[in-house]
Amino acid sequence: MAMNYSTLTSAIVIALLAWCSTVNQNAVQALSPSSSFPAQTSQQRFTKSRLFSSTEKAGYEPKWKKKKTLAEEAGSADGLGFEKVGLTGRIPVVFEQGNNTKTSLAFAGQPLRDVASQAGQYIKYQCGKGECGTCECMVNGKWIRPCVATVPALADGEEFKIQLKAISAKSASSGTFFSIRSFIMGFWNNLLGMVGFVKMRRAAQKNWSDRQSYEGRVAQRTREIRAARLAKYANLSP
Repeated sequence: MAMNYSTLTSAIVIALLAWCSTVNQNAVQALSPSSSFPAQTSQQRFTKSRLFSSTEKAGYEPKWKKKKTLAEEAGSADGLGFEKVGLTGRIPVVFEQGNNTKTSLAFAGQPLRDVASQAGQYIKYQCGKGECGTCECMVNGKWIRPCVATVPALADGEEFKIQLKAISAKSASSGTFFSIRSFIMGFWNNLLGMVGFVKMRRAAQKNWSDRQSYEGRVAQRTREIRAARLAKYANLSP
């Protein structure tokens, strides 16, 4: 029964491999440019891809959009001025992150975390105790941690500049759920999983047979020892 099962499984795997190879060849021929389209020069392909990418980016609308805060809707201090947005202080605090700059006012000793919030500057925090270093920023060539740092006392006219770590921009997704290649690769991965399952099943069957054989030898040896012991006692009895 085990041999019949293994033979049937091997035949199914071989048939699936042959079918997958045929589908892969047909897909490659269908996707080949020379099969249904005339040859294009590199300049034509570059122009076509450039037009397609620009059109796709222009018509692309993300599924989720960041909602503006009340401060962003009312306007920032850079455009309206500090007094109109209700900021008071003596020390200008400048947050620089790449090409973006945000400015606010603060007093000496004011927590830098609060100043960043009132300026609308996003800083990533984690522990909030100054231990992990997630929020580290550069000030005059030294690293500080805004979660516990405060605004120092500066002379009149001096700015407190803070350089934040740049955040990499996220690339827009194409929105394509699947393609012919992804379908073929998914089927291929499933087929490999089936082959692996068959190999594991054969190994398990061999282990089971070896275990049964070993247990049979142990049982036989136990019977021999018991028989020898009984024979010894029988000879010693009067």
